[in-house]
Amino acid sequence: MELKDIKIKRNVLLNPGPATTTDSVKLAQVVPDICPREKEFAGLMKGLRSDLLKVVHAPEDTYTSVLFCGSGTINIDICINSLVPEGKKILVVNNGAYNTRAVEVCEMYHIPHINLKSSIYEQPNLEDVEKTLKENPDVAVVYCCHHETGTGILNPIREIGALAHQYGAIFVSDTTSTLGMIPLDVVKDNVDFCMASAQKGLMAMSGLSFIIGRKDLIEASKNYPTRSYYCNLYLQYEYFEKTGEMHFTPPVQTIYATIQALKEYFEEGEVAKFARHHAVYEAIHKGIAELGLETVIDKKIESGLVVSVKYPENTNFSFEKVHNYCYERGYTIYPGKISTTNTFRLCSLGTITVEDIESFFVVLKAALEYYNIIK
Repeated sequence: MELKDIKIKRNVLLNPGPATTTDSVKLAQVVPDICPREKEFAGLMKGLRSDLLKVVHAPEDTYTSVLFCGSGTINIDICINSLVPEGKKILVVNNGAYNTRAVEVCEMYHIPHINLKSSIYEQPNLEDVEKTLKENPDVAVVYCCHHETGTGILNPIREIGALAHQYGAIFVSDTTSTLGMIPLDVVKDNVDFCMASAQKGLMAMSGLSFIIGRKDLIEASKNYPTRSYYCNLYLQYEYFEKTGEMHFTPPVQTIYATIQALKEYFEEGEVAKFARHHAVYEAIHKGIAELGLETVIDKKIESGLVVSVKYPENTNFSFEKVHNYCYERGYTIYPGKISTTNTFRLCSLGTITVEDIESFFVVLKAALEYYNIIK
């Protein structure tokens, strides 16, 4: 039997990552064992790093990509602990759970920071961002998540990045849940550093994360306070530049899967891929409306990737029971991340189609009827 003949059960994941993958990405991991210190493997990583730059239209002469072993949160840790100079502050533009995670990293490392907190139901107020920058000339880094996955809000990073640059700061954006799905141009969007992990927009496997950023700023960070050994951006960058390898053991199989996923990304094309995700998102909204359910966020500011759905106002509703009913039939739904409102999330990530969503809503409707939540 050849690999192409292996049949793998397909689940439709409506959680915000890891995403549904193609069989070809899964099977790309089945290769002969190799020591990751071989030149052959270093060559694979070199090509991967170059291709990642193309996804965000980053010029190779000024930007680089640095690979790390870990989930997307490792990128937040690395950027924050590595890029704040001595005696300077970081401004976190915070309107949700994932920007709050950046604040928690600042607190853990005792890095001076400003938590510019605003409503989790709205985009950040740009006037407040500018006012804060005017009043705090010691802010060296501005940080904002592109897509607050907890709610589905898409933040105006191009405008926030422009303000950061206007006031002499660099701009770092967590693009974990947009990179490879919503078109991003780091130069036009004023992004000095962005980040993601392989299992989301690229539709590969968990275990590989990466930061794309300006070489000059990474090299300047060599002289900043070193707050971590494993999670230091300059240290990993320098090792790649000298050896072509990760400083520590890489996630070998995940790298093979990611190389295949990038091949499929370029074959589908940036514009076509975004259009597919958006069509799936519209199908999710259509299905929600047909069931009489309500959403939380104004559609005008949603990313087109995540929809937060309110729990039905029915005492029979149990997220766990509905989740399990759907899961047993090949569909995964995900809990909400809004502390003030009971929600669950439906997402348009992964290799899923409008037809998948239509089939899912048949199952969801059956679950709601089975538990006497709707009639």
